[in-house]
Amino acid sequence: MPDDERRDAPAPGAGAGAAGEGGRAGEEPADDLVTTQHSVRAGGAELRYTVTAGRLVLRVEEHGDDDKFTGAAAKAEVFVAAYTAGADGEQDPARPVTFAFNGGPGSSSVWLHLGLLGPRRVLMGDAGALLPPPYGLADNEQTLLRHSDLVFIDPVSTGFSRAVKGGKPRDFHGYGGDIESVGEVIRLWTTRNGRWMSPKYLCGESYGATRAAGLARHLQERYGMYLNGLILISAFLDGQALEFSGINDEPYVAYLPTYAAIANYHGKHGGQPLAEVIAEAREYAGGEYRRVLARGSRLTPGERAAAVARVARLTGLSEDYVDRVNLRPEHVRFLTELLREERRTVGRIDGRFLGWEADYGKETWASDPSIDAITGPYAAALNHYVRAELGYASDLPYEVLTDRVRPWSFKEFEARHVHVLDKLAEAMRANPHLRVHVDCGYYDAATPFAAAEHDLAHLAIPPELAANIDVAYYEAGHMMYVHEQSRLEQSARLAAFVAG
Repeated sequence: MPDDERRDAPAPGAGAGAAGEGGRAGEEPADDLVTTQHSVRAGGAELRYTVTAGRLVLRVEEHGDDDKFTGAAAKAEVFVAAYTAGADGEQDPARPVTFAFNGGPGSSSVWLHLGLLGPRRVLMGDAGALLPPPYGLADNEQTLLRHSDLVFIDPVSTGFSRAVKGGKPRDFHGYGGDIESVGEVIRLWTTRNGRWMSPKYLCGESYGATRAAGLARHLQERYGMYLNGLILISAFLDGQALEFSGINDEPYVAYLPTYAAIANYHGKHGGQPLAEVIAEAREYAGGEYRRVLARGSRLTPGERAAAVARVARLTGLSEDYVDRVNLRPEHVRFLTELLREERRTVGRIDGRFLGWEADYGKETWASDPSIDAITGPYAAALNHYVRAELGYASDLPYEVLTDRVRPWSFKEFEARHVHVLDKLAEAMRANPHLRVHVDCGYYDAATPFAAAEHDLAHLAIPPELAANIDVAYYEAGHMMYVHEQSRLEQSARLAAFVAG
């Protein structure tokens, strides 16, 4: 358990945001940080560590008429939680540091913070065996802090991060503004803590992987900061394979193996092993199914009937339904239809979770059962932990997962789908020592594993750099660490990656 010792702990109600959103009225925003000392039993030994949590003021250089420099104006206050090994606050510049964030857009870093990487973790149970409120917290004996210092970053408008009073949140609510602001936080923390000579890693989940790929190149170009590695969890790297629109058949190809895996989990393939089902679905999706979709109305009646039967068998859907949706089940429609006869809906973030509806005649569910299951435990844990154990207080609500960042601007990708594979490839070509670890969940219906495989196969890097990439798979969903065996396996792999 963390020590009871606290340093500089604020009084209740103090801290950034106590006077309202975006800083204290009439005051120039200032860094608001609290430092505490803790210990955890990890890897069979006691690990003492220091946590510095609070809001950093993000400033942007401004120029007036005739391009005259007018100073660095405060634009946002960004919440970070930095963990460094050692009880005295002294940092080892030779030790790796991992900057971590989740995605959304609109997600705080609470999931990676208290689910996988940090020295404390949520106790919530798992699919089919969820614990009741108020849930719990426990030491994370597999914390990555054993091998790397950790800095968790909440992008603007998530967590406790906000634009300053009078500022424009929308300046940060888009691909470009997000990359620049998170990149500046990384540069600022690295510089202030004397860590330019430390091995540096980024860990991003979902849209956080999009951010990490873009940041790898941005940090190189803007600051000359070259990274040692990227950890991409449930990665979103190319929108073409994930955006169900128009005559784009790529999502149906990418999702079919995931549909098959989820159907298998829910008993739609009898006793057939998961590995066999996935192997068949991969082969069919990347071959005959792609050809079938491309032919459209040019299919003969016999070809169409054979395809309907094959897709129905793999997905667990009825042949009638597959035929009615023209061989193209969209993912939320699939999750609503799969167990309709049992009057259950299936999770998108994690297809192992089930939910209920008020109306089972609807085309899509009202909410994602897996998001419903995990939000409460993580929100309760964070709001308790940050105040009771890290000594940081704020009257602002901690935005775990918010829509307040929308509309999210993708102006950099106008008239084309979101695509950061080029940024990742540029970063790897410029820095041949950059290693990439990719984690995929078989039951993840948000970012299907076959899409990640397709993306990596189209990464524009020379063959000799292909060895810098490794991919791991888990019998779990988007946040694979909510499944205990997957959490243990993932923790071990990430430790080996960073230690390597």
